[in-house]
Amino acid sequence: MDKILVSRCLLGHRVRYDGGASGPFDLLEQWIAKGRVVPLCPEVAGGLPTPRAAAEIPGGQGAEVLDGVAAVITTDGEDVSAQFLDGARQALELVQKHGVRVAVLKANSPSCGNLLTYDGSFSGVKVNGEGVTAALLKRHGVQVFSELELPQAALALAALD
Repeated sequence: MDKILVSRCLLGHRVRYDGGASGPFDLLEQWIAKGRVVPLCPEVAGGLPTPRAAAEIPGGQGAEVLDGVAAVITTDGEDVSAQFLDGARQALELVQKHGVRVAVLKANSPSCGNLLTYDGSFSGVKVNGEGVTAALLKRHGVQVFSELELPQAALALAALD
């Protein structure tokens, strides 16, 4: 039975930048009960505290951060790219260790967003793109979904079983 990497905030863990959580969700609870979930918050794993300043990627996306041509910057102006990159690498290590091929990560996050992220202006504007961890996992063949796509994630996981 395949394992699935899941953002800890979606499991009800209070690790979001604002100290909050976004879950839990019934389907994720079922996967936990079956021992399928590998939980991770890349930002906390990378060394950032909870709560922490909000962060965005001005003028870029996760792939550009991975390539060293964009940075992750907080509302305080601090460059937290190193922590985001470290968290992404830890996510990839877990994926490789557990043979994970599907991930459910937090929508819109500069780490975990899989379809949209914020534009870097801290004005709430979303743009097409992905966060640092999502980009790294996709580069390594992992199918990345958000909590808004749980039915699609379930189908992808079922196809692997």
